[in-house]
Amino acid sequence: MTAAGKDTTTVVVERRVAASPGRVWEAITDLPDLPRMLSGVERVEILTEGVFGEGTRWRETRRMLGKEATEEMTVTACEPPDRYVTLAESHGMRYVSEITLHPAAGTGPAAGAGARPPATLLRMAFSAQRADGRAPGPLARLLTRVGTRAVARALAKDLSDIAATVESRV
Repeated sequence: MTAAGKDTTTVVVERRVAASPGRVWEAITDLPDLPRMLSGVERVEILTEGVFGEGTRWRETRRMLGKEATEEMTVTACEPPDRYVTLAESHGMRYVSEITLHPAAGTGPAAGAGARPPATLLRMAFSAQRADGRAPGPLARLLTRVGTRAVARALAKDLSDIAATVESRV
């Protein structure tokens, strides 16, 4: 799903992962392992010490549209094992990513006899807006529509990579 407001563009993707939210959380917050888990991530440089949480910072280098791009991410909200939010500012843009994890319906011990094993609905919302708060012009809006498709594909691939990694650890 994509949405383009007057000054913010948001892309949202979801994926069911055949593992508990706790196991998925462990994988997605293991920053040193991101390049092994996410095929789009080439390297990660952790900038803070300690456990993953609000204030954690890292540089993440990805290949997008054939070019290498490095962004510095900062965790601005963290509610283990349910949700975290990151902020990155680059090239006059502000990027906010929110990752949420919810137990998938009909799974786990609370679902009763015959229930499927624990599973997680993993959701990623990515928003972009100009850092100066001004609305983009007509050309930028056109390029944004093209860019949102590429971002949606990249995010869906990330979720697929996460699912494959976590599910293989069973």
